[in-house]
Amino acid sequence: MESNLRESREREGLSQGDLGEAVGVTRQTINAIERGRYDPSLELALKLAAHFDCPVEDLFHLEEPP
Repeated sequence: MESNLRESREREGLSQGDLGEAVGVTRQTINAIERGRYDPSLELALKLAAHFDCPVEDLFHLEEPP
């Protein structure tokens, strides 16, 4: 899964820690999502989308097959 989370977070001037605190996870979790090392649960993806007031699809999408 690919993520636009970092771009959205930086656009709002938030640190990883600030965003994590806002949605109830650690800075390390936000970092792992942004680096593609962790796919968020449905609940977390929905919380992130609600935080940025956008559809989940604006933050996360499946990678294109080769």
